[in-house]
Amino acid sequence: MLDASPSTRLRMVGIRKAFGSTQALAGVDLEVLPGEIHALIGENGAGKSTLMKILAGAEQADAGQMSLDGRPYHPTGPDQARRHGVVMVYQELTLAPHLSVADNLLLGLEPTYLGFLRHREARQRVVRALKQLEHPEIHPDSSIASLSPAACQLVEIARALLVEVRLLILDEPTSSLGREDVQRLFTLIRRLRDRGVSVVYISHFLEEVAELADRYTILRDGQTVQTGDCRQFEPTRIVEAMVGRQLAEQFPHVPHCLGEPLLELNDLQGERLPVGASVQLRRGEILGIAGIIGAGRTELLRCLFALDPVRAGRIRIAQVDCNNRATPRQRIEQGLGLLSEDRKNEGLALSQSIEDNLTYSRLGPFQRLGLLNLSARRRAVLDWIDRLGVRCAGPEQTIGQLSGGNQQKVALARLLHQQADILLLDEPTKGIDVASKAEIYRLMGEQAARGKAVLFVSSYLPELFGICDTLTVMVRGRLGPVRPVSDWTPDDIMAFATGTRRLA
Repeated sequence: MLDASPSTRLRMVGIRKAFGSTQALAGVDLEVLPGEIHALIGENGAGKSTLMKILAGAEQADAGQMSLDGRPYHPTGPDQARRHGVVMVYQELTLAPHLSVADNLLLGLEPTYLGFLRHREARQRVVRALKQLEHPEIHPDSSIASLSPAACQLVEIARALLVEVRLLILDEPTSSLGREDVQRLFTLIRRLRDRGVSVVYISHFLEEVAELADRYTILRDGQTVQTGDCRQFEPTRIVEAMVGRQLAEQFPHVPHCLGEPLLELNDLQGERLPVGASVQLRRGEILGIAGIIGAGRTELLRCLFALDPVRAGRIRIAQVDCNNRATPRQRIEQGLGLLSEDRKNEGLALSQSIEDNLTYSRLGPFQRLGLLNLSARRRAVLDWIDRLGVRCAGPEQTIGQLSGGNQQKVALARLLHQQADILLLDEPTKGIDVASKAEIYRLMGEQAARGKAVLFVSSYLPELFGICDTLTVMVRGRLGPVRPVSDWTPDDIMAFATGTRRLA
């Protein structure tokens, strides 16, 4: 029988869950105390999200027991979990873009009396929840479609604050946030903890765990392998426990040389952003673009790849002037490949198979006389799965069933299969575990060594300094000077990015 005392907020014992032949959880134990920030860490595919979905009522366990504040807990759905004070904020946003902030916050939680909506009470609850975020620019009547990804992430968190939450689950909550917003979020989480709310915090940023959490639990291959106090947090040993082996190098370096210019932009302007971006990218170069959320980095890559219109300026690829009214297919033919920051909505076709997603942009090698050689394609996809270490049931598996990190590996494999000469990578390690990040860094270095060029957008300064040859900062749609990475410091980048120092 489950031994649960009132001094324990949550206890999960022997939780098991399988999806077909895939054993996602193989007997996980987890204990969370009242008023505790408990970090849940592990590689992509370790079972973190599945475990939390069971806790939040979105999935049902095959075996195991749960208790909440000393009482048996078996939610049959998210609504029942929410009534018990258990709320999960997912990494992939679940907002309705055509509705307002207030409407999204109140969906399913509308206060009523005798079948009538209590508008004044509803408005007051929304205002109180948003006030806790300390973001006055997020107005109750604003359309979700008009908000930035960072603001949408905060709205998701505000929705959790509408109920009397006892246990808040945050899955990669800072993946879309800038440094200032991260610190505001940490302040909010600490305030909730001080009120007695328990927080389960899932993150691949180990420095966040060390700074924020009280205790941690590590999952590996669907099992609990370690629990500890964050006051004795040693990142190197944590990584070894996560991956089950020593990680040779966090930022692997592949020797490569810089060659002739491959991509040149001159005063590139989009509909809104960028407002005048000029830069030169050479063969064998990994050029990092730093900046705060909203600086125009994503818009720059979208203009380059012809997803957004170009209003003015010049694009030269391999010394040839390119048509500013090109299509994405033409950009692919010119050697560009884009890895989108928005994996869910535009980076992948989530209802299609891994092999479809990986090969859509280049089917030529498998075609003959108008027919597709499915066996040849299957062999190629299996090779990419093996090379990138994608955890999956096989090439035919629907990509939406994979963990976020494994989805990102497939998205990157598509660019490599596409044989793009210029890789436009927008936050490629977003939501990726430490070991998978190291693998992606190594792949970037290998591509540079083959003479490819990489334009690398990231909000995570350690990886920019660890991987890039050169760095620039984008501020209000303009690119600053490109300098060797050794000429920069994190303070320099933040001073330029926040406008306290002007771009040259």
